[in-house]
Amino acid sequence: MPRFEPSRFESVVDQQIRAAQERGEFDNLPGAGKPLPGQGRPDDELWWVRGYLKREGLPTEVLLPVGLRLAKEAERLVDGLAGFTTEQALRQAVRDLNGRIAEYLRAPEGPQIPLRPLRVDDLVARWRAMRSTE
Repeated sequence: MPRFEPSRFESVVDQQIRAAQERGEFDNLPGAGKPLPGQGRPDDELWWVRGYLKREGLPTEVLLPVGLRLAKEAERLVDGLAGFTTEQALRQAVRDLNGRIAEYLRAPEGPQIPLRPLRVDDLVARWRAMRSTE
């Protein structure tokens, strides 16, 4: 008497995969038995975000809350005063940053970061002092 085997539904995709396996098309593939690339630490839930940012050449700073991002930008501007070649460029950079800081202070989002506009004249005076000692 023939043995009863339950009918098994196999989708078209499953059929193609099974046929490819039977032909040996998945044998000896490069990377076989190795972990998937880009997998971060086991406890790092955002490994894929970090991988995306790295592939796209984006700074991880884009993940920071707006207030913290602005605070870091203000710190970089103050630390990089020597990089400005003209007073006008420095004034424009401070004016642009202060505009974004003012916009943030009108409607802060995320964690509250102590932030205040930069004093243009103080920074210009520091910049002039740095230039005179060169």
